[in-house]
Amino acid sequence: MSAHAPHERPDTGVSPLSVQALLARERDRYAQTHPRSRELAGRAAEHLMFGVPLHWMNDWGTSFPLQVAHAQGAQLTDVDGHTLVDFCLGDTGAMFGHSPAPVAAALQRQATAGLTTMLANEDGAVVAQLLAERFGLPQWQFAMTATDANRFVLRWLRAATGRPVLLIFNGCYHGTVDDVFVDLIAGQPVQRPSLLGQVHDLLPTTRVVEFNDLAALEAALAPGDVACVLAEPVMTNIGMVLPQPGFWEAAQAIIRRHDTLLVMDETHTLSSGPGGYARAHGIAADAVVVGKALGGGMPCAAYGFTADLAARAQAAKRAAPPGHSGIGTTLTANLLAMAAMRATLEQLLRPEVFAPMHARAAALADGLRALFQRHGLPWCVTQVGARTEFQFCAQPPHNGSAAGAAMDPTLEHALHLYLLNRGVLITPFHNMMLVCPDTTDADLTRLLQAMDGALKELGRG
Repeated sequence: MSAHAPHERPDTGVSPLSVQALLARERDRYAQTHPRSRELAGRAAEHLMFGVPLHWMNDWGTSFPLQVAHAQGAQLTDVDGHTLVDFCLGDTGAMFGHSPAPVAAALQRQATAGLTTMLANEDGAVVAQLLAERFGLPQWQFAMTATDANRFVLRWLRAATGRPVLLIFNGCYHGTVDDVFVDLIAGQPVQRPSLLGQVHDLLPTTRVVEFNDLAALEAALAPGDVACVLAEPVMTNIGMVLPQPGFWEAAQAIIRRHDTLLVMDETHTLSSGPGGYARAHGIAADAVVVGKALGGGMPCAAYGFTADLAARAQAAKRAAPPGHSGIGTTLTANLLAMAAMRATLEQLLRPEVFAPMHARAAALADGLRALFQRHGLPWCVTQVGARTEFQFCAQPPHNGSAAGAAMDPTLEHALHLYLLNRGVLITPFHNMMLVCPDTTDADLTRLLQAMDGALKELGRG
């Protein structure tokens, strides 16, 4: 989910009047064909704030929230009986499909043998060993969400280094960690105004630069007070922003020169393969965060450290006074979550599972490029493993500001709702599509045909 400063509508090659007309038609169609969802949404509004369990579930562009009946593999069925091909997949949480068989079986076995105990079991050691093998970092700890994992890592690294400042890239996504809600507006850092209830000024301890800007990175680290650079190896939540050739190689040298640590948040870029994007592209991080898909859809996350950083973190803990460290929650590493992670790592986070996902994502990306070219639209398509994104600009953006300037929420809503009404679901907030092991060639065809229909209607407007 993204929330950034408003900007002028980009030149998408599509008439704004045509977009508004399509959105109005599709909202009418949705309302007519989803009476049961409307009924349940009305019932939910009695006791749920905003009528949904979490307020951003209203951000799909529908006139009332879609209500899910069940989901399996690459499909979900709503309460009105419509079956949709799902390319959202819980915004990566269900990257291996809904209720993948190995995870479902592991959960069934564990459910009768204890859900949570606040104690260790064999799965913990096995999961940590498998994570070490996949990601190349020897020491691990767990969390319930990637947000928690990022928050805990920041505490550990500030304690280990004695440095207070965090450096992030403009437009980044690291969950709801308070520290990361700082944007560059006209080149100046600004605490994001949409952040609710924030009473502390983030600017003294959060520094922000543009992705791919090596000079800005060097300048931001020069004071010697930055504990770590927290980064996605590819920016993923403001559209997609790829690292330019040589960026991470040079960035790592700069980070090391200033004795700063590098944290790779692989929550979305796990789509790249069993060890994430960093392992696949030779980025040597001091710490890695993995969430969402790690438990096949169960709430769980993990973070790993190099041996040196783990030793420094443990020393900081032992030197601290007794009491709560601010790290960890009671349900962290519960038995159910550990079982889910073990099943995912042993049976799903494997090269042979990723290979067909990557191939179909590449076919989807090629199909979208051909469609946009045929319709004369200046839109680009980017792929990172099983993850594909289209953006309303001719060339892939090089930083968060450029990516944000290419976003058009009204056009997104119109396209997403048109697809939904024709049995295809993609991610809200931007234009991400994810391929899972259960996605078929027929599913790709269905998405591309529906997108073709939407573009034809927009062109006639």
